[in-house]
Amino acid sequence: MPDDLLIDGPADATTTLVLAHGAGAPMDSAFMDRVAHGLGTHGVRVVRFEFDYMARRRTDGVKRPPEAQAKLLARFTRVIDRVAEQAAPAGGRLALGGKSMGGRMATLLAAQGVGDAVAVFGYPFHPPGKPERLRLDHFPALGCPVLIAQGSRDPFGTRDEVAGYPLPATVHLHWAEDGNHDLKPRKASGRSHDDTIDDAVAAVARFLTDPGR
Repeated sequence: MPDDLLIDGPADATTTLVLAHGAGAPMDSAFMDRVAHGLGTHGVRVVRFEFDYMARRRTDGVKRPPEAQAKLLARFTRVIDRVAEQAAPAGGRLALGGKSMGGRMATLLAAQGVGDAVAVFGYPFHPPGKPERLRLDHFPALGCPVLIAQGSRDPFGTRDEVAGYPLPATVHLHWAEDGNHDLKPRKASGRSHDDTIDDAVAAVARFLTDPGR
């Protein structure tokens, strides 16, 4: 595979997950590293990539906002096509996923019929402080199974808020108790950030490798 991709997990895995980063952190952030390495140990092959704006930041150090949605989706699609040709084993499952914005892009592609499953870490149901601006218009078109690992106090969509959303039956939720948008709990919870990420990774791995899903 080209050197602009990061790959974890066994080469003969029956499920390959193309995993996109969030808006502000690269594909090799601490969060993305732990998720990808963890899924790899559970037998999922994980392919990470960067959107063009983030790749440019890596070369020149200049922080930029994400590109327009159409450009993000085009980049994601190009990577999926490469992975489908070169990485996914014959007859294997190709899943899409991502952290926050990357996960939202994955669901948008899935709503167009791309991929066999979707895994999202921290879905941005709405911008913080703007609960009326829901990002769910495409959810009724999600025909494949989707798992969202969400912090219960995530400002992009808390447990109480999400409970009131008309989510389709294809969408499943794993809750990181007391977790924020990065699934990080407060110290008073008695749990560590690694604990909540590892729990989410285990849930996603079960979800992706279960052929009954």
